[in-house]
Parts: sequence; structure tokens; C-alpha cells
Amino acid sequence: MITFSVALVCLLLGYLFYGALVERIFKPDDGAEMPCYTHQDGVDYMPLPLWRVLLIQFLNIAGTGPIFGAIMGILYGPAAYLWIVLGCIFAGAVHD
Repeated sequence: MITFSVALVCLLLGYLFYGALVERIFKPDDGAEMPCYTHQDGVDYMPLPLWRVLLIQFLNIAGTGPIFGAIMGILYGPAAYLWIVLGCIFAGAVHD
């Protein structure tokens, strides 16, 4: 339970501090046109309804998360726990 609590605190601090740092460095522009509108071709670049985007995100997270976490834990032990927590902070959060 202690390691779980430490992981939650790390994820929260990573969200607050590292997220602010990344936002300050990359300066995202909320008014920029998305490529699905500027390069719309009906195949690769096309806008999707919000429900479909949320469904894709949910399936990507909920589908592989439990499988990937268990396999990493079996193969690598406690190092996988650190990899998952730190990977979520430094790679996954920046990507999303």
C-alpha cells in the first residue's frame, strides 16, 4: 500500500510540475488548426466524432494496460513498477 501511495503522489507531482514545464517549453497553441481539417483527404486525415475518439483512447488504455503491466511485472519484477510510473510521467503524459 505504501508503494501504491508513493506512485500516486509521484504521478500527481509529475502532472503538476513536469506538465507545467513541458507546457512552458513547447507553448501549445490552442487556436491552431488541426491537420484533420487542413489536410483532410477522407482516409488518413479526417475529423472523428468525439465519442469515437474517446472510445479509441479508452480501448488503448484499458485494453493493453492490465496485460502489459502483468507481463512486465512477471518478466522484470519491481523495476517494471518504476518503469510504468516514470514512463507515465515522462513519456505518456507528454505524448497525450
